[in-house]
Amino acid sequence: MSEHRSILHVDMDAFYASVEQFDNPELAGKPVVVGGTGGRGVVAAASYEVRRFGVHSAMPMREALKRCPHAVVVRPRMKRYHEVSEKVFEIFREFTDLVEGLSLDEAFLDVTGSTGLFGSAEAMAREIKNRIRLRTGLTASVGVSHNKLLAKLASEMNKPDGLAVIRPAEVTTILDPMPVRRLHGIGAKTAARLEQQGIHTLGQLRRAPESVLWPLFRRETREMRERAAGIDDRPVISDAPEKQISSEETFDVDIKDHEELRQRLAHLGDRTAERLRARQLKAGMISIKVRRRDFETYTRQKSFSPPTQETRLIVQVATELLNRWLDEQPRAAVRLLGVGVSDLAPAQQLDLFTTRESAESGKLDETLDRIRGKYGTEAVKRGSD
Repeated sequence: MSEHRSILHVDMDAFYASVEQFDNPELAGKPVVVGGTGGRGVVAAASYEVRRFGVHSAMPMREALKRCPHAVVVRPRMKRYHEVSEKVFEIFREFTDLVEGLSLDEAFLDVTGSTGLFGSAEAMAREIKNRIRLRTGLTASVGVSHNKLLAKLASEMNKPDGLAVIRPAEVTTILDPMPVRRLHGIGAKTAARLEQQGIHTLGQLRRAPESVLWPLFRRETREMRERAAGIDDRPVISDAPEKQISSEETFDVDIKDHEELRQRLAHLGDRTAERLRARQLKAGMISIKVRRRDFETYTRQKSFSPPTQETRLIVQVATELLNRWLDEQPRAAVRLLGVGVSDLAPAQQLDLFTTRESAESGKLDETLDRIRGKYGTEAVKRGSD
């Protein structure tokens, strides 16, 4: 079952320290430690430059400065880290709503249902890395596999700025030589006890007799053996129930031309509607998001009945909302544009009053969805009305 899933684990590289280095170019390439400076201060994050000296997260600051006396110590700015994290998670949700955040800088994504829109899981991983770099200036490491355990192990293989894939046929070859300490759930003490029994690798753990493993793991013996074999059926649990589906684009160059903005909006509306249909949902509320050059952000929304999943209607309403905003701010330079739908309900419950025009539009949507599902999301684009 799990071999048919597509799971990503995205881990930002030395997140807090990287934010500080990006915001202050003078810190680029220097050994940076983020944390408290008092007598009981602890390292919250360590840049890759300082890790070469053996400094790591959760280490007492005194010990860190002993190992690297010339390290630059920066106090944490949690508000800033939250701001950057929100941008990163916004990117995740452009690909899937199944996002399980583990911390500000780490998440699992189930992209199984998104391959028809965006291509393979590996292609999505590359694009996510690219968007993170463009929008935040930071790097991320991404692991790709068919379950959470393997995706996380893969994300650790080529840090920093890495991308690694563990395919079903490669699991035993890749996992067997790994040290037991790499497996989540095995701490330093347990690893030391396993090593005393001659078990140093995951392959040895997988093949170890019950009599050796039971005293260490008791009821978790079977689970640990399965983990060592790369077996993990845990689902990616979204942080919140699906309340909205949206598509956004941050432009490389701010856009002032109204007609170009309408064209970009139509493409985003098309993408949002396609995702809505892929989940067999209809929406009763359409919204747009507009962010200006100065980062001031505006939202406009409109409810309608009956709910829809038609591209034609979603683009029509979104365009009306954008036109109203442009009337208010005709000279604004737009940095980001987005289209979202909410008030979601199952599509099959809402088909009692379908008009002929809606039926024809729905057939066109289905045809385009099939073509894109087979040949990729860019295989065919709609013309502008």
